[in-house]
Amino acid sequence: MQRFKAIFVLAGGLLLAGAAQASALEQFKSFVASTKSAKGEFSQRQIKNMDGGSTAKPASNSSGTFVFARPGKFIWTYVKPYDQLLQADGEQLYIYDKDLNQVTVKKLGDALGSSPAAILFGSNDLEKNFTLAEGGTKEGLEWLKATPKAKDTSFEQISIGLRNGLPEAMELKDSFGQVSVLAFKKFEKNPALGANAFKFVMPKGADVFNN
Repeated sequence: MQRFKAIFVLAGGLLLAGAAQASALEQFKSFVASTKSAKGEFSQRQIKNMDGGSTAKPASNSSGTFVFARPGKFIWTYVKPYDQLLQADGEQLYIYDKDLNQVTVKKLGDALGSSPAAILFGSNDLEKNFTLAEGGTKEGLEWLKATPKAKDTSFEQISIGLRNGLPEAMELKDSFGQVSVLAFKKFEKNPALGANAFKFVMPKGADVFNN
């Protein structure tokens, strides 16, 4: 489930004239307002702190593709190291493990609220669930810090790195000292998507679990 939480991540944005001089918050708000859907590729690296944060040990790496349409519709596909699909149609979330031919079904409901998923897949009202603040410049990116207002979220802080109006990276720090670092590429903003693009087709013979 750690991968399930970590996959909820940020991608996409609006390329603005002079965006390089804009603050992270200005770039991010433009991204949220203008990006109704997107698709692209991601890579993900999980790091586990070993002694309270002073050292870190690489835990795992993965990569794949994503497509989303706000609010609440997305397909997040892990290609490496093994196949897994997470898909939401706005009402239900489907987690498909290809190797096990197993599907877990969850109600989407308010689950996106204060999770990292809300940044990418949710509504535009982010400041309802997050406290947003500038995070400075690092590695050529302007960083934005998003702290969940809810006390029961498993994430302590979400950091978003932007360049030229486009979110290029995201760091998720959970309450167990683990950090997921994501990078995005081949981002395509507002692509044409079919009416049934997010309709989940149950694999033949799959074991289904409803949570």
